[in-house]
Amino acid sequence: MRRACRQSEPTTPNAESDIEGSQKKLPPAIEPDTAQDIHRSRLKREYLINKLNYINFQNGTIQVVMSHKRFERTLTTKARPLPCCGERLDCVWLESEKVAPLVDNYQFTSFFVDDGATALMVEPQILKLDAEGLSVELPEHCWEISNRRETRIACDGVPVQVIQNSMLFRGELVEFSTGSFLVELDINPPQTFQCIDDDQLLNLIVYDGGDLIYSGDFTILKHDNGRQRRRFVLEPQAQSIHRYNPKAYRSKRLKLKPTPNIVFQHPLTRQTVNLKVQDLSGSGLSVVEGVGNSLLLPGMMLPDVELIFADSLTIRFKAQVLYRNMTDCDDESCEIVNGLAIIDMDSNEHLKLLSLLHQADNQNSYINTRVEMDALWDFFFETGFIYPKKYAYIQANKEKIKETYWKLYTQNPTIARHFIYQNKGRILAHMAMVRLYENAWLIHHHAARKRFMVRAGLTVLNQIGCFTYDSHRLYSMHMKYLMCYFRPENHFPSSVFGGFNRYAKDQNGCSIDEFAYCHMGGDSEVFEVLPPEWELAECDESDMQELGHWYQHYSGGLMLDCLDLDLHTFDSQDLMDEYRHHGFAKDRTLLALRRRGRLCACIIIHRSNIGLNLSDLTNCVKVLIIDKHEVDRTIIENGLCRIFRDYQLSIDMPLLMYPVEAVEAMKIPIEKTYCLWILNTRYSDKYFKFIDRMFRMAKH
Repeated sequence: MRRACRQSEPTTPNAESDIEGSQKKLPPAIEPDTAQDIHRSRLKREYLINKLNYINFQNGTIQVVMSHKRFERTLTTKARPLPCCGERLDCVWLESEKVAPLVDNYQFTSFFVDDGATALMVEPQILKLDAEGLSVELPEHCWEISNRRETRIACDGVPVQVIQNSMLFRGELVEFSTGSFLVELDINPPQTFQCIDDDQLLNLIVYDGGDLIYSGDFTILKHDNGRQRRRFVLEPQAQSIHRYNPKAYRSKRLKLKPTPNIVFQHPLTRQTVNLKVQDLSGSGLSVVEGVGNSLLLPGMMLPDVELIFADSLTIRFKAQVLYRNMTDCDDESCEIVNGLAIIDMDSNEHLKLLSLLHQADNQNSYINTRVEMDALWDFFFETGFIYPKKYAYIQANKEKIKETYWKLYTQNPTIARHFIYQNKGRILAHMAMVRLYENAWLIHHHAARKRFMVRAGLTVLNQIGCFTYDSHRLYSMHMKYLMCYFRPENHFPSSVFGGFNRYAKDQNGCSIDEFAYCHMGGDSEVFEVLPPEWELAECDESDMQELGHWYQHYSGGLMLDCLDLDLHTFDSQDLMDEYRHHGFAKDRTLLALRRRGRLCACIIIHRSNIGLNLSDLTNCVKVLIIDKHEVDRTIIENGLCRIFRDYQLSIDMPLLMYPVEAVEAMKIPIEKTYCLWILNTRYSDKYFKFIDRMFRMAKH
């Protein structure tokens, strides 16, 4: 089990060697700073005594400086101070067996008390110096030496790996600052240190157990000449890293009051760090450090961070340091601004954060707020979202639908989100999304009161956009795709989603596939038997591979990957398990319609809670016609009748058939068409640019 870093022992001016025998000067990260970087102030003896007693309380050490009586040589060694209550200070050597042979040839000079950012330099009167320790008379004053640049940290047993030219060396991190690392490496024959090129970059990796906590490229500043073990002083090259591709459109950074703090255990020191948050979004934040105690390194992983709001709300997440920038400063004040990216966060924790941020930005915008269900249903009817024909379906299942919506809007399951624009207690606009596939969320139920259609309707749409930007990189959200179904004759969704598809002109970023919407119709008992050369069976890997080839040729869009119909995800059960965990139903069956072993159509049965989608598009049968020359209307109807009978499906369950042209050729009655719109969330920049343009047009 590795040990963590600790605060370094004091470093002495002009120290050429320490008692352990190293003849090499200490690295820049732990050397005394140059004159312009050192600021001195005089402190009273009472302050020094308190500091020494604190060191005793912590079982710490001071650094004693001694000079050779005959030669120009200086050494430093560690001593433990005993409790002090007056002018006399007694100390014992930390390693007396190493000091004892040297005391006759060296004389006491001074000692240092160091906390990294500052050090107390003390020049007392020596009273006793022997093999056991020393006694001194403390002066009335000592000097505080302040380092305004960086804290020096000594580490103990932090494992590292160094890679250069495909050669791997293992060792330990001895000391570090944000400006330089001191590492000690071992060789494993036939390795030699001659394999390391001083003029080339090397990559350093730091692990905590099995987890990577830091890696970066370094230049070699210097090293000693050890044969089996060698110390290297390394300088990090990056002041920032690019974890993600640069985006023109980002989450809005907010300055909140009261200002939250982040608290975490430093992955190297194991000490608790508490920093003030400068600004915050749903995907990242910035924090401020003092120059003298800056300990965050670009690329460093912070596995467990607490975001604390006034000691009342705590949100936990995993973060990575992306950059560090020094602010413009004078001699009195310098700060380091560090940017952190949120790497992952529990989905419910993320919901709390985004709810707070959306409210701070717009007091009328709500995410997953508690809703009076009667008010919501009134809103759906008043806006015409539930029109007479749709209500005929809802009325027949209204109690089940009410139950589904009560669960969605009061229990806040991780599979669903709803966005509401509300003013003075009145719902003006609404939009919702549900995680319908492993990595895809369905946007649906967009409605707004007519008087507020443009502004409020676009606001909730923008909410979903911002929510998506802040969420899609988080593993816990599983948000590779956004999808929605819309009628091409409906102006608003056609303008937004269809308009963006036309604007993007990139099937890898956004695609639209058109489905025919219909029902079984007729007597399902009439058709039951398929001809002998036809079979209906569960899909296997070869079927999914053939489906993929066909779709790529026919469309080239995102549908198969989005709908878990590709070779790698078609049999996943993870999302179904999550639905059941929250008390919802979700089941899917994939069937292949083959002629003489050749795939001609795929039929997918989707079963979920009634009303999860009010058009029942989450509770339907999809038919993908692969070979329109082999199948005809009779074969399709025969196959569907058998499926409806064998799987006990309701005759009211809708059919979504693709492609429309094949359905038309078979003369199957089409009630209406739905466009399946899919957005790859990696292409959010283009989407936000388009939505931003729509907002500007709406204002005029």
